[in-house]
Amino acid sequence: MGAICGLAAGCGQREFSAPRSLDDACALGRERPHYMRAMQRTERRWGVPVHVQMATFHQESRLVGDARPPFRYALDVIPMGRLSSAFGYSQALDGTWDEYRADTRNRRAQRTNINDAADFMGWYMNRTRERNGVALTDTRNQYLAYHEGHAGFARGSHNAKPWLLDVADRVAARAELYATQLQTCR
Repeated sequence: MGAICGLAAGCGQREFSAPRSLDDACALGRERPHYMRAMQRTERRWGVPVHVQMATFHQESRLVGDARPPFRYALDVIPMGRLSSAFGYSQALDGTWDEYRADTRNRRAQRTNINDAADFMGWYMNRTRERNGVALTDTRNQYLAYHEGHAGFARGSHNAKPWLLDVADRVAARAELYATQLQTCR
């Protein structure tokens, strides 16, 4: 009976702390093998390479399952609510998450579940490819579309945000680092 309870607890486990090995894709995979399996399933289903997903997750949530944007404060003391509805590993917004669940018919998907968050990312990045012509291997532009939304990316809203272009360059560089590392540990 204890083994069944232990197994069941493991199946429902959520890790809300960041992995220790955020700079080493192989060590991250050893520390949290279920993260790697989730991203590999997404790569098989949606074609988004693991290193692209991993770099995007790193930027969005540092792979913290219950990540949220910070609170806004009036007069530096009065809480005014969060900057957006972004939540979970993928930092998906409420409306986009609802669209994903309806489109994939996965009503039980949760943003705090790495399997669902990775699948969401694959779904979203495929939409970016379809709507904006961005290759699934183009980490920089996939990230910009992920951050700005499909319509914002199409309008070029990111071009007026030098800070965001710098972030996208860092995400792309991290993806290349992860790709190199993953070649040695597969």
